[in-house]
Amino acid sequence: MSSAGATLQGSYSGETGTISEVGFYYGTTSGSLGSKAVATGTSSPFSKAITGLSAGTTYYYKAYVLEFSEAAGDYVYRYGDESSFTTSAATPEKLGWLELPAISGSEDYVGWFYGSGSTEGTNRNYSYNYSYAWYASLWVAYPLCGTHKTGSASTSSWRYNPNIDNSKQVKIVDNSYPTMYNASAYARGHQCPNASRKSNDQMNLQTYYSTNQTPQLQDKFNGSIWGSLEGAVRGLVSSATDTVYVVTGPAYRKAGGSESITYLTGTQSANPASLPVPNYYWKAILKVKRDGSGNLSSASAIGFWFDHREYNKDTEHYYDFTVSVDQIEAWTGFDLFANLPVALQTTAEANTSLDSFRDF
Repeated sequence: MSSAGATLQGSYSGETGTISEVGFYYGTTSGSLGSKAVATGTSSPFSKAITGLSAGTTYYYKAYVLEFSEAAGDYVYRYGDESSFTTSAATPEKLGWLELPAISGSEDYVGWFYGSGSTEGTNRNYSYNYSYAWYASLWVAYPLCGTHKTGSASTSSWRYNPNIDNSKQVKIVDNSYPTMYNASAYARGHQCPNASRKSNDQMNLQTYYSTNQTPQLQDKFNGSIWGSLEGAVRGLVSSATDTVYVVTGPAYRKAGGSESITYLTGTQSANPASLPVPNYYWKAILKVKRDGSGNLSSASAIGFWFDHREYNKDTEHYYDFTVSVDQIEAWTGFDLFANLPVALQTTAEANTSLDSFRDF
């Protein structure tokens, strides 16, 4: 979902006659859905992208099927339950954020959080691109400076993202993966780490939203190589480098790939009943320098890409898995650090040397 568009998804079963049309009715008033969007084709499941929506607005919608009824001797409509979504707020003031990937408008939902005060320009926390199909944020982007990682803020209590309907989030707030999916190997792995948001209670709390976690192998991934990388990223912030810009995410398939997806099967009360597990995790980091006038003068970036598996802590280290940001972009299809001037992007995103990045 963007500030001006959304992609609606529906399905049907139990048909008894010919299906001639499927689609959605939608509008801004519950129970009064005056706009119609017809999907291409008639098979199930189906989807339809709608555009021309208003930013920061709640829309209501329901799927429909136009089916021939033998009893009625005519075509009749069948409707699904009414659901809702809220479009993202308008974004012109955010276009300069260096950590942001390009936003295409085809995303299910792009949002951002602030800490105490929750207003534009106050305690900028993190941005996220949430996918309804994968029940995960496909990227989370945030700035990191020294003050973010110092303090005593601690939440450790998961909760639902208030901007997205609970039914579209993993039901993993009050129960863990071992409880909800009988998956003892998996933990609720942060994307924006709580340890990177210790200075502000509200910012720390926001890292515990369901949309900021994914099912990660705990003992030999989240608690080892991935956690070591997160600590190393925090260690980059010093008096010499006051801010680094981070974007991170899971990947289920490489762009154009056909990798098999592992699904966790939930208990009767789980949502979703089958939860996809990422095949990969990645992280990209950016440093910049400015001239005496505050203008960007140079930049350096580095990326990390991991198969989602168990790692041997004695022989495998995070720095063994460096890649260029260009490579991450090729594998994910995202345009990372899109607000960095193109001339600086070209050099920074081609870098593969961690030492060069550290010394920048």
